[in-house]
Amino acid sequence: MRYDIDAATLQTLLPAIAGAEDALARLDERAARSPVGQGFAERSHFFDAAGALWVAGELVHVEDLVLHDAHMDSRAPSHELTIAHSVLRTRRRIETADPGWALSPTGLGVLTASTLEGEESVPEAGAFAPSESEPDDEDDEAPLAAEIAELDALLARSQRLLDRHAGKTAEEEPAEAAPPQRDDDPLGLFGDDEWNEEERLQEWRGLIPFADELPPSLAAAVLFDAWERIEPLRRQHWLGGLLIASSLRARGKVASHLFSFHTGLKQIRHERRRSRDRLTRLQAFLGAMRESAAAGLKEIDRLSLARTQMELRFRGRRSNSSLPQLADFVLSRPMVSAAMVARELGVTQRGALNLINEIGIREFTGRGRYRAWGII
Repeated sequence: MRYDIDAATLQTLLPAIAGAEDALARLDERAARSPVGQGFAERSHFFDAAGALWVAGELVHVEDLVLHDAHMDSRAPSHELTIAHSVLRTRRRIETADPGWALSPTGLGVLTASTLEGEESVPEAGAFAPSESEPDDEDDEAPLAAEIAELDALLARSQRLLDRHAGKTAEEEPAEAAPPQRDDDPLGLFGDDEWNEEERLQEWRGLIPFADELPPSLAAAVLFDAWERIEPLRRQHWLGGLLIASSLRARGKVASHLFSFHTGLKQIRHERRRSRDRLTRLQAFLGAMRESAAAGLKEIDRLSLARTQMELRFRGRRSNSSLPQLADFVLSRPMVSAAMVARELGVTQRGALNLINEIGIREFTGRGRYRAWGII
């Protein structure tokens, strides 16, 4: 896939590039210097995870995601909520790593394999290469070949049992049932031979050197547009927004936190995001960065005002008071419950309720039980 940015295209994109660059710089400066910058970064994980599912056409409530992350689900988690929590965990994994880790071969190997515990759990690049002493006819290129073969054999035995139960005799059955065809698999459980994710991912990574020569915002837009066009990962399509946020962090454009790209992408109309014209798509992605940066600045202003009001509540308290710690915890979550506060501060739920009443945050559930508080 070629991405030639000629002079005419660059001139058309110049206003959008300037607006995005300015908005990202303002957000990074505010988040780096603000006393609520850490809380803002933690809250951004939740909103971006919910936004990633929203862009994909699924609705996940931020409140449910907060409770699921705290292992305090009010009901059984849905499939969409589980995916949103994977986005949340992946964002945290990327933010705690080095700025350029996510775009490196090692980082992509960890993220695409959904192994978030650490780099040491991911096999090395040559772990699945055939050795010189092994026969050439063995298929060692697929790391899950043995597991898939076992599943194929299990399905074949199950089919023979079902056929026998339906009245077929053993003589009518073939000696060895053929494995299920991957092209006929509607759920994609065995993958698609024609959809080589590794090859597509390498094709997308081939654009990174070209993007490094562009301004950071335009480079992020080009990489995200290529991710949308190439579709390297079917089951982790949301990873593209996180990788371009890592790109902005690695280039030093938004170094204070991991940029929340999906938050602004929600504000862009679907017709522009999925337009056939590449220029329209790039303008839409640059506009999404500008919208997300503007929303981030408003969120920092809101959190700063809330922190100032909470500081008035515990000013002059004793040095071992739990109110400052509670204030930091409230700023880092879209909502908190009495059980969450009790676990974080190591107090009883009755003590947590007393601290919440003293700090003066708003309760927005309107119920007598299972209440939640947050900054509105």
